[in-house]
Amino acid sequence: MKTTLAKPETVTHDWKIVDATDHILGRLAVLIANALRGRNSPLYTPHVDTGDYVIVTNADKIKLTGSKEEQKKYMFYSGYMGNEKYRSVADFRLKRPEFIIQNAVRGMLPKNKLASQMLKKLKVYRGTDHPHGAQKPTPLIS
Repeated sequence: MKTTLAKPETVTHDWKIVDATDHILGRLAVLIANALRGRNSPLYTPHVDTGDYVIVTNADKIKLTGSKEEQKKYMFYSGYMGNEKYRSVADFRLKRPEFIIQNAVRGMLPKNKLASQMLKKLKVYRGTDHPHGAQKPTPLIS
């Protein structure tokens, strides 16, 4: 039996949609990262982007377990001495809830050039509306 390796020019990318309402952040990020990498496809090849496009709606309604809402901090550092800033999940939920899901998925992707291509296929939106209706997305979680 021969091993089939996917080629970038023959791979077709589907569109998946998931509603983040009342889903736990880490568990949802694993499903999204696996779909972006193509781990759910029989043609999965580690060095080729075989994954699907993923649309996430209702990013502001995602759940975190325990007291992570106030205790989990994201650090930003500009490179200047004494200029590191910390922001909590509650701050991001008000201003940029898309960042919470994108950052969790980014941490679960491989650390290489292919990961930046995969992350471009992730579309996260605050509410239920998205401009990708023409692609006819199918549900990621059934």
